[in-house]
Amino acid sequence: MECLCLVWALEKFYYYLDGSVFEVITDCNAVKSLLNMKTPNRHMLRWKIAIQEYRRNMTIVHKAGKIHDGLSRWELANTPDNPAYVPLEAEPQIPIEGINITDIGT
Repeated sequence: MECLCLVWALEKFYYYLDGSVFEVITDCNAVKSLLNMKTPNRHMLRWKIAIQEYRRNMTIVHKAGKIHDGLSRWELANTPDNPAYVPLEAEPQIPIEGINITDIGT
């Protein structure tokens, strides 16, 4: 997932990154090892090809992290026992009244 996020960010910020030297700091080893894989699967191969354009100006640095970020966690259901629970508001009921066309002209 982090590899896909890197590809998305590179494509999104292409105009800012093109021609400039930059560093990608990540806590995910998969991003750093993506470029060194000998036999990547088809998804990773596409990501690897997308990243190749930036290889001359980009360095990927692994920085070990203690806490997993949002991309590394499974999605939790939106239930009351979830600490991040957000109650869904009911759709507002809009009363619809009938209009008699003959009343408009008078």
